[in-house]
Amino acid sequence: MFVKKRAAEQQCLHLLETCNTLINLNLIHAQILKLGLQNNPLVLTKFTQTSSQLNAIIDYAPSLLFAPDAKTHLYDTFLYNTLIRAYAQSTATAAAVDVYKTMLRNDVMPNKFTYPFVLKACAGVGRLHLGESVHASVVKFGFDVDTHIHVLNTMVHMYCCCRSIKSARKVFDEMPKCDSVSWSAMIGGYTRMGISTSAVDLFREMQIAGVPPDEVTMVSVLSACSDLGALELGRWIETYIQRQNITKSMELCNALIDMFAKCGDVDKALRLFETLNGRKTIVSWTSVIVGMAMHGRGLEAASLFEKMKDSGIAPDDVTFIGLLSACSHAGLVNEGLKYFDSMTMHFHITPKIEHYGCMVDLFSRAGLVKEALEFVNKMPIDPNPVIWRTLTAACRLHGELNLGETITKQLIETDPSHESNYVLLSNIYGKMCNWEKKNMVRNMMDKKGMRKIPGSSMIEVDNKIYEFVAGDRTHDLYKEIHEMIDEMSKKIKMAGYIPSTSEVLLDIGEEDKEDALNKHSEKLAIAFGLLKTPPGTRIRIVKNLRVCGDCHSATKFVSKIYDREIIVRDRNRFHHFRDGVCSCKDFW
Repeated sequence: MFVKKRAAEQQCLHLLETCNTLINLNLIHAQILKLGLQNNPLVLTKFTQTSSQLNAIIDYAPSLLFAPDAKTHLYDTFLYNTLIRAYAQSTATAAAVDVYKTMLRNDVMPNKFTYPFVLKACAGVGRLHLGESVHASVVKFGFDVDTHIHVLNTMVHMYCCCRSIKSARKVFDEMPKCDSVSWSAMIGGYTRMGISTSAVDLFREMQIAGVPPDEVTMVSVLSACSDLGALELGRWIETYIQRQNITKSMELCNALIDMFAKCGDVDKALRLFETLNGRKTIVSWTSVIVGMAMHGRGLEAASLFEKMKDSGIAPDDVTFIGLLSACSHAGLVNEGLKYFDSMTMHFHITPKIEHYGCMVDLFSRAGLVKEALEFVNKMPIDPNPVIWRTLTAACRLHGELNLGETITKQLIETDPSHESNYVLLSNIYGKMCNWEKKNMVRNMMDKKGMRKIPGSSMIEVDNKIYEFVAGDRTHDLYKEIHEMIDEMSKKIKMAGYIPSTSEVLLDIGEEDKEDALNKHSEKLAIAFGLLKTPPGTRIRIVKNLRVCGDCHSATKFVSKIYDREIIVRDRNRFHHFRDGVCSCKDFW
């Protein structure tokens, strides 16, 4: 009997060693069950290994490992690790944690290969408390020392994915030693959380520490530059990549293209894109199309889209978001309608809520408010609050104030916790000069503890980022900045500028309204730029909100009087001001 079992065992092991197809694996699986080898540790281990190599472990291994007659005492750490890894790398991420829990219940000891995948699974499901409990186990079993740095690196990544950046930094700071992966995980965490200044600062610390970055690090730092609009830093990083001979993977090339486009040098982004020749991916094409959209170059975006199709690369849903956005910012209503229809007709892509939002934005920016409302009413899916807010903003901009009031009141009823709904209604009442109702809305916000997001603007000077908020009095050069604003105000008024006091939605006198306009964050940043940069130098501003009509008008005058090109990236797009004219042609 023993000889027969031994022969059957060796036969199965040999079959598994040479197995290279799922069909054969299925036959071997049946053979194992037929021969009663489902509790044989050697066969189990080899079957699990082969299943993993064929990316079929999730389909096959559990039926053996967790069968009703399975003898759990035969399972070793390798079997559990293999299954945990397979689940962690699949869409069934949460199952990896369940297998880990089963492992502990069966008194199977984890090892240094167990935790990176368990922590990756915790990151995938975004469950902080679960990640913290795994962290406790890591400490309990002694895997938090420098010999297990890969475990600690994954823990930093887990905390970042669970949006606990302080915990991630605590683990990072307490690590006995850091390699390039450690720094990359922390920098990437800051970038994903939108704490881009900290990402850049940590990259500088990494350089001081003498740790050489890799391409993963550089992708994260370039993403931080994109967020900050830090063009000069981005240019330095491009040079640094070349100087350090860092491998230019497609991901890194695409990150460079994206950075230049989002930092205001879309022509450089296009030149980099052209150097890729036949290596262009869908991400490469989409990056330049989105870049053109942000800069209001809709016709060029459409031309790139046609070239992409001719090259044999089919657009995806993200490409169409960029394309429709480009049509919106350039006022290409008919073209936008054509491309929206082609999504389903030619590419069989079902429009998502983002695509419908682009179309509502397209109609709204063109002043076709009633057409936008008709489009919303015919949508096959329920419009989300973003679409209704887009429509409300269009009503305010184009004078459909009663319609805007009705829509916003409905928004507040369905989503009473979102402060922007109250701000929209308040702004509409301000436009109506109905100060009583405006104050009533503001009082409602105060009772709910809601505050309007303050406007802020960033400017990069000498590779350093300076941030200004509306009414900022904290800067070291506060006095000089406000003296410059007074000078700007006098000069542009003499040139014909008239303050748009209707933009100030407060019940105050005209002089006070002008003073409020002069305290807008982009004006403070521009004044600082005029003070701190040589004559003729471009001034680049990144603003967190949509640029207001008054600042837009004032910046056109400033660009002409001071002979400066001023580039402003607001929440929606780029504005290139030169010689008194804006690239958006006053359509934004």
